[in-house]
Amino acid sequence: MSASTAYGVLLLRVSLGVMWVAHALLKLFVFTLPGTVKFFESVGLPGVLAYPVIAAELIGGLALILGICARQVSLALLPVMLTAASVHIPNGWPFSNPGGGWEYPVFLAAASVVLWLLGDGAWSLRRSHRFTLDRAAA
Repeated sequence: MSASTAYGVLLLRVSLGVMWVAHALLKLFVFTLPGTVKFFESVGLPGVLAYPVIAAELIGGLALILGICARQVSLALLPVMLTAASVHIPNGWPFSNPGGGWEYPVFLAAASVVLWLLGDGAWSLRRSHRFTLDRAAA
């Protein structure tokens, strides 16, 4: 990986990490935990899922920012964002629509897949193990 690519991946990784942390803190401090539980229930998800989702967003986001197994973390967080996208499908495409559309979650899911494919980038505390397709592409 070239230096410029490694720093580009670093920017992607940190940006995604900040987004995940922001989502967790939004659920905790703006919507509140009881409010998030009620929202999950209102869209047909078990309310108890709010707890692991917030934990995954917060811990996963911090792991991405620090560069701890970023490939695996970005892949592990993908179902959370795909579920968010599916919840917002009835609201239409633009995220500025009432209730939020699905464009933002789908973009973040795609960015997570890109990070998984590219690797950890520069300044990672613990590098992920390479996926076997990387060797075939190299």
